[in-house]
Formats: sequence, C-alpha cells, structure tokens
Amino acid sequence: MLRKLIPTPMKIALFPGSFDPVTKAHVDIIKRSVSLFDKVYIGIGVNSTKAGLLSAEVREQMLRAVFQSDPRIHIVAYEGLTVDFCKSIGAAYMIRGIRTVSDFEYEKAIAQMNHSLDPEIESIFIVSKPGYSSISSSIVREIMRYKGDVSQFIPKEALAYL
Repeated sequence: MLRKLIPTPMKIALFPGSFDPVTKAHVDIIKRSVSLFDKVYIGIGVNSTKAGLLSAEVREQMLRAVFQSDPRIHIVAYEGLTVDFCKSIGAAYMIRGIRTVSDFEYEKAIAQMNHSLDPEIESIFIVSKPGYSSISSSIVREIMRYKGDVSQFIPKEALAYL
C-alpha cells in the first residue's frame, strides 16, 4: 500500500538582535535553537537612529564566519518592525535568549507587544546556560572601548572582525 506524503510546513524562526558584537552566549542560544526548527534566521536589527560599535556589514560577516558550516542558519540585516520582518521571511517563531529575571521581564513585554501586532508569531524563550548569564554585548563593547581582552566572551571565528 502506498501512502501519499503530505508536506508539512517548514518551521522557520527568527533570532533578532544587534549582535554588536556576537557573543558566546548568542552562539549557545542559536546552536540550541537549530534543532527545534527547519531554518533559523539570525536577524541583525539595524536602527537608523542608533550608531553601533560595528557596522551592520561587519556584524553580518562576523556571524557568517561563526555559522558558515550550518546550512540551516541564514544571516540577514533588516530595518523596521521585527514582526514585519518575520512575515517577510515566513517565520512563525521569534527566538529570544533569557539570561536573568530582568531579561525575562523586558522580553515578556516585547513578546506581548509583538503578539498584539501579529498574533500568529510566537515568541520562544530559551534560557542561557549559567556560564553565559553575565555575558552581554554591551559589557563586551565596554571592555573593547578600554582595550581589554574580550577573547573569552567572543567566538574565536569572530575575533578577527573586532
């Protein structure tokens, strides 16, 4: 007996952020997310009113270097509302990393606003591993400004771009 295979829709997720710069904490969340979805987009949010330390182009190159071996991961910069970008790439899920209780409160508020804007996009929270809970891009940027060594916080593939 032959069974007709019914194609299932791809599970596509977006992990949005500034990635200015990408940290080992980001990498951990992304690597743990990939097994849950068919395709994961890393969305580099570009805010025209906020100057980052690294250009969007450098952040994109850095992320490509880190994730070049995984065909399920796609890197793209975007501007505008994240829910609109989700729709444009067919993502029904938005991944958010949670390091602390204050992260949860902040991300919960954003998730609720995003749900109001588009109820079909579901926010997925992934809690960071304990060893990464103190790593943030803003702290790494501060260390970089004062010429400190950030190599323990940044994936080795990204160091050449700093």
